[in-house]
Amino acid sequence: MVSLLLLAPVCNGDDVGEAWVAYQWAKHLGERHDVTLLTYHRRGARPAADQLPGLRVIEWIEPPLVGRAERLNAMLKPGYVPYYIKARRWIREAISRGEHFDVAHQVVPVAMRYPSPALGFGIPLVMGPVGGGLSSPPGLAADEGSTPWYMNLRRFDRARMRLDPLLRRTYEQADCVLGIAEYVRDLLEGLDLRRFEVMSETGLDSIPDPVDRTGRKGTVRLLYVGRLIRTKGARDILRAMPQLADLDLHLDIVGEGPERAACAALIAELGLTARVTLHGWKSKEEVARFYRDADVFVFPSYREPGGNVALEAMGYGLPLIVVDRGGPGSATNDDCAIRLRAVTPDLLSQDVADAIRKLTVDPDLRQVMGLAARRHVGATALWGAKIDRIDAIYRDLIAASDRTVPTGAPRP
Repeated sequence: MVSLLLLAPVCNGDDVGEAWVAYQWAKHLGERHDVTLLTYHRRGARPAADQLPGLRVIEWIEPPLVGRAERLNAMLKPGYVPYYIKARRWIREAISRGEHFDVAHQVVPVAMRYPSPALGFGIPLVMGPVGGGLSSPPGLAADEGSTPWYMNLRRFDRARMRLDPLLRRTYEQADCVLGIAEYVRDLLEGLDLRRFEVMSETGLDSIPDPVDRTGRKGTVRLLYVGRLIRTKGARDILRAMPQLADLDLHLDIVGEGPERAACAALIAELGLTARVTLHGWKSKEEVARFYRDADVFVFPSYREPGGNVALEAMGYGLPLIVVDRGGPGSATNDDCAIRLRAVTPDLLSQDVADAIRKLTVDPDLRQVMGLAARRHVGATALWGAKIDRIDAIYRDLIAASDRTVPTGAPRP
């Protein structure tokens, strides 16, 4: 059992996004290791200590006003500076009291903009899984329209990594950096990393029961699940649908977001009202029903850092249509997904149409790819396997740390 210092400024199993990601890591790591979690308690939320009773939780109240403007807060994380100060002070005081940690692991933020408060204490440090910073292909960026001003700050991420000595030192002195997909290695090019591994930021507790689609007749149901923002590709599916008018198809779009009105207008403009349904936000239980009822999962997101939604779809044995970049491209393979290029909106919608047609007219291919998807996710994305892998990394780092301490000398 490892004495693990886990750092996560947000951690909430009742929430979504990074707070939910951190909760999953804390929960699964706590089942095997002696975990001390340093986190914030978001105002109005259930404390992490109540959600994770088996862990030692050090929890500070989130500063006032930090939780306002959810999207802005998620992007800029104004509470990170006070979290960094409090966490670093706590670690220093814990070490001075004689506490020992085998490994420190900072699981969020996912974005590579934030130095770790655990750096420099002589504790082997794991950063990640980290990601983000994936840019839009030039031919598609022009189609995105206006974005909130704070979203444009992503453009400075690479410059910050070059110019911010504390941030750079965090990644160069971390004993292992986990990237959510292979593209992260390219984003960190130029840094002298000690060790880099690819690992998704999320996983599955289990694979759902198999869905038997062999006897299905009639309408082929396409499914999109995700926020309705331009980069996730819902509009590209809608633009593909008129090219498939000769096929018996129905597209279910599950999710909310600022693009909903634009999608609704496009559905009306293209005469797709009878063939497309905008369902809005649905609970996890309701989304599971959509996965079971679907025949093909279509998610042509071209700037998707992580791959969680692809993992979910594969768990339900669905063949996938994704863009071959970022998280979905990394989470899938050619046996279970048709992976597309993203060059321009016109080419992407044409490629989506071609992929949908290929899977619609060939039920045997859908069956083969769906079975391959289920096998692939079982081999790569179950939490048990992920924690086995991270345990092996911890053991390597602890052994390397022991070798640097002279015989008979106290550990730092």
